[in-house]
Amino acid sequence: MFYSKDGISVAPVIDSSHPKQNGLYPIKIRVTYRRKRKYYPTSKSLTIEQWNNINSAKSHALIAVRKDIENSYNIVRSVVEDLASTGYFSLEMLNMRLRGATSHTVNTAFRAKIEALKESGQAGTMMCYDTVLKGLERFSNNHINFADVTVAWVGRYADFLRKENKAQTTISIHLRTLRAILNEAKRNGIIRESQYPFGRGRYEIQEGEGRKMALTVEQIGMIAKYDDGNEATAKYRDYWLFLYLCNGINVADFVKLKFRDIINGEICFVRQKTERTTKTRKEICVIVSERMQDIIDRRGNSPAPNQFIFPILNGQEDAFTLRLKTKYLTRAINKRMAEIGKKLGIGNISTYTARHSFATVLKRAGVNIAYISESLGHSDLKTTENYLASFEREEREKNAQLLTQF
Repeated sequence: MFYSKDGISVAPVIDSSHPKQNGLYPIKIRVTYRRKRKYYPTSKSLTIEQWNNINSAKSHALIAVRKDIENSYNIVRSVVEDLASTGYFSLEMLNMRLRGATSHTVNTAFRAKIEALKESGQAGTMMCYDTVLKGLERFSNNHINFADVTVAWVGRYADFLRKENKAQTTISIHLRTLRAILNEAKRNGIIRESQYPFGRGRYEIQEGEGRKMALTVEQIGMIAKYDDGNEATAKYRDYWLFLYLCNGINVADFVKLKFRDIINGEICFVRQKTERTTKTRKEICVIVSERMQDIIDRRGNSPAPNQFIFPILNGQEDAFTLRLKTKYLTRAINKRMAEIGKKLGIGNISTYTARHSFATVLKRAGVNIAYISESLGHSDLKTTENYLASFEREEREKNAQLLTQF
């Protein structure tokens, strides 16, 4: 009993590292794909000797055990072949079919996804799925059948989130995450197209309108000069300015910058957000301006190729510790910048504002949108156009008011 095709192998094995109290060892079906393994129980256990001789066994008891193991193997192999034929094979999907699909619960599918994201070190995405699962279970229960998730059910779930005072942007994230789980379930044959609740003529997810957060060059100048005598305020103000000057870099990328990333007077980095989702590795390069160098000199570590530019990480963090440190720093910057915004009468300022302001300041100055798109690390111009659309409306509204100032 052994299957191997398209980089996937399936075989029954004895788990000799986990003996039972009776001295027997569990027999499992092992699936290997891309150097990762998953094991599925058969409910059968044998001694090492029995396992070694099972193919030639003549006793009725061992022959019966062998047939049961073959049945378990054939079930796993059948699902593997079925998934491989669709071109969408992954161990995560296999789990959904062999474990999640048996109970037909959305909860199980979410937990399989969360476990897969944890194994791959995608802490941020994993936390998002975990948050959405908790929201679903608050709304419904711990046993949500796929068949229960109808158009009307999704609508009630959206209303439930609104009653929890969730913003439309947050509701959209919840619904898109749920939709991603259902998309996988549909590909895996767990639900039929007629059961799928999303899309035209069904439930269409409304996007958040998005807050207009872009600042003017004059306002950014006010921020750069702001000083309340507090060293913490000055530090987080400098970090925010660096985010803005470094092409609106995200905090997750900012904390990982090293001195070796500075090449010929430019900082070069790849956005964490798109590193796993694009076919080509898109590197962003930013000229280290005089003001950026001043911030590095004032707030950074002592220069060394493998040293982080800023003293936030130590290099020993796992994916989850890295995520928590990034989250903590983002909150600290946002808290101080909100205070600065209030004192200057600018309004709420956040790390998000830095990125939008970078793009919008260039747009208002007449910079080519293709350059802005490349600087932001967007995969296509359409993304950048959508990104800037709300700010263009903001400008039109302001200009329309000028027409009546007589």
